[in-house]
Amino acid sequence: MGLIDYKAEYNRWLEHVAEDQVLKELRGMDDAAIEDAFYQVLSCGTGGLRGIMGAGTNRMNRCTVQKASQGLANYMNAHYENPRIAISYDSRVNSEDFAKTASSVFAANGIKVYVYAELMPTPCLSFAVRELGCSAGIMITASHNPAEYNGYKVYGPDGCQITTETAGKILTEIEKLDVFTDVRRISWESA
Repeated sequence: MGLIDYKAEYNRWLEHVAEDQVLKELRGMDDAAIEDAFYQVLSCGTGGLRGIMGAGTNRMNRCTVQKASQGLANYMNAHYENPRIAISYDSRVNSEDFAKTASSVFAANGIKVYVYAELMPTPCLSFAVRELGCSAGIMITASHNPAEYNGYKVYGPDGCQITTETAGKILTEIEKLDVFTDVRRISWESA
């Protein structure tokens, strides 16, 4: 996805975000920080998203996780009958929260969700995807990146990272969405 009108997007976030911590971060940004956080949408890399955590479209946060999950849910519902997904997370900051955020979107879209109750390494996710007959899996991790990063890696029904072709199809679904109007989610406790 290309460059966006970062000031307009920043103002949309101020208008729609309800979390006090995120609003505080947004209000504390100077123009350079606003531009860096909003000039583009976080790009998809190998198998998914990875970026610095914080507020903005160019950051890893609940909004980017929700939008990615809605796009993946749309893809799964279009390509699988009775889709299921396994979700795992590592010990990075916000990993458990991002896993719960993603699960709430999948559940709201009628997808059966399996979330590990505690942090697990990637091989356990790959096993769960295959063992439970899932259509996909998500690992919340930024692998080898520095501590300020987190990520959202997508796995196929074979337990391996998705192919470039599949990633392109999922990205097409994600790019169609507005995070504030098009994402369906339920409270995690209901998932």
